[in-house]
Amino acid sequence: MASNDPSKTGDDSGAPRIGDNGGPPLDPPEPGAAWRLWCWRRAHKQAWSASRDVMLRRLARAEELGMSYHEYTLEILERGRYL
Repeated sequence: MASNDPSKTGDDSGAPRIGDNGGPPLDPPEPGAAWRLWCWRRAHKQAWSASRDVMLRRLARAEELGMSYHEYTLEILERGRYL
């Protein structure tokens, strides 16, 4: 009985091999990708950092609305206005 597994038969028909997770090819990164990643991380850090007073005010408002601080802050960041 013949095996249909290309890793055992040596067949290069393009079928997935054992251990292939179906992920993207390991191509070299785009030019400027490292810079965009650095900018994104910096902007993300700035968006989530706030003074103690601001954090307490947001927490109080989030509790009034029945939300978590995280959910409330995400709404502010996504919509650009307070609820």
